[in-house]
Amino acid sequence: MNKKEVFSIGVMSGTSLDGVDLVYVKFEKDNYSDFEILHATTIPYSLEWKQFLQNAIHSSEKELEDLDIVYGKYLGGIINNFISNFKIENIDFIASHGHTILHQPEKGITLQVGSGKEISKITKQKVVYDFRTQDVKLGGQGAPLVPIGDELLFSEYDYCLNLGGFANISYKQDDKRIAFDICPVNIVLNKYAQQLGFDYDDKGKIASNGTFLMQLEADLRMLEFYKEKPPKSLGLEWVQKEIFPRLESSTRKPEDLLRTFTDHIAWAITKVITKDAKVLVTGGGAFNEYLISKIKQMKKAELIVPSKQIINFKEALIFAFLGLLKIDNQVNCLKSVTGAEKDHSSGVIFTP
Repeated sequence: MNKKEVFSIGVMSGTSLDGVDLVYVKFEKDNYSDFEILHATTIPYSLEWKQFLQNAIHSSEKELEDLDIVYGKYLGGIINNFISNFKIENIDFIASHGHTILHQPEKGITLQVGSGKEISKITKQKVVYDFRTQDVKLGGQGAPLVPIGDELLFSEYDYCLNLGGFANISYKQDDKRIAFDICPVNIVLNKYAQQLGFDYDDKGKIASNGTFLMQLEADLRMLEFYKEKPPKSLGLEWVQKEIFPRLESSTRKPEDLLRTFTDHIAWAITKVITKDAKVLVTGGGAFNEYLISKIKQMKKAELIVPSKQIINFKEALIFAFLGLLKIDNQVNCLKSVTGAEKDHSSGVIFTP
């Protein structure tokens, strides 16, 4: 793509199932970090879609194929509404992450539904999608993918920490970008807030009033995943196998589980960051004031919570950027991050 300015729509659905994030962004080809988010919005999931996507892990192969098409059409409709609502005229391409249903890279499996072909048919735009499969085929984790964006768009920070369904982090070490999932965050916290009738624990207020369960948190610290060296990544299946059974074996109230697990998240994060580091914090968990205060309490670091737009839409922004790199056939997957056999340009391009 030889243009100096490129206009893209980035589309992201995370494991916490808050909704579909959409950004319309302008990139300057001469200096990628000189980007501008022109429009952004989140379309919340209906209860029906939430349940579909939550339960899809138990679906047959045929049901998943059908879901891929139906969800792709759903995304196409949302994107068309976004284009129409903001009167967007100039679009070079759409980059869509889709929604992760299965992620078991050790078995060579990663599946994101949301057919790029269907999105392209409905929007009549070029679409880049399926960013993870190629990396898994090359022996990588297929995750995290955001670090190339951290490297090229947010290089002024020592660490980029994202607190979404999972906490993941990226940083430079010996001239290589290192990145990995640290622990679950909202995928766990939202579940227990919902048991109390809330969508999420607003600002961590429920956790701050709960009782800390020392033995339970000590048990969580012993999980094998925390001893593994990166590259490493987490999926819903791991949370269902390792986290929920431990929390549910406790007969304590949801607010106590929220307090304990929030403190546990802070412990896991402070194990990774160094003292006095400059840390960019994004994702929905950046609004959890109790969690942020616990991290600061445990480790003297400068936590920088940016504008709401960057907090909420950084991942959608970076998937738009990954799409740009793919179209230009530039590296968008780093072997130092995912463990793949080589750096590569991942994603599938579909042109209507």
